[in-house]
Amino acid sequence: MFLYPENRMSVSFPRIPALALAVAVLVSACTPLKGHQGYVIDPDLVNAIQPGIDNRDSVLQTLGHPTLSGEFTNDTWYYISRNTRNLGFNNPKPSQQATIIVRFQPDGTVKSVDRTDESLIASVEPYGKTTPTLGRKDGFFQDLFGNIGTVGAPGTTGGTGGQ
Repeated sequence: MFLYPENRMSVSFPRIPALALAVAVLVSACTPLKGHQGYVIDPDLVNAIQPGIDNRDSVLQTLGHPTLSGEFTNDTWYYISRNTRNLGFNNPKPSQQATIIVRFQPDGTVKSVDRTDESLIASVEPYGKTTPTLGRKDGFFQDLFGNIGTVGAPGTTGGTGGQ
């Protein structure tokens, strides 16, 4: 004898709300993320800097501390502003970049104020996972144990043995 229950209890899962929630989560992952890095440029403040009139102190009071200064001398100040955007987990890509370059004369007065845009952005792609070098190629254990016995040995710069 086979019994067929006529009143089966069925559990209904709310499919429409669950599907809508899943779609909303997936679509939100594709929303572009926007970011800002660096200096916030105020055009009125930048236009207030006058070559031949302003000096380092007045530029510092007007624009604040620079993002970067010259590498070998302090004659050039850079104010860099960059807007980026990316989708999901991708790396951010610059969408807009502006750089204010303030050059000073040797006496400290402003020589020039220049503006650049994203046309000067350089894209540097890495070459493989290692940096190619000239010279010998040591293995892992040579790099790990290669200095044993050389610290303080005569003729080396480290230690007292060579003095």
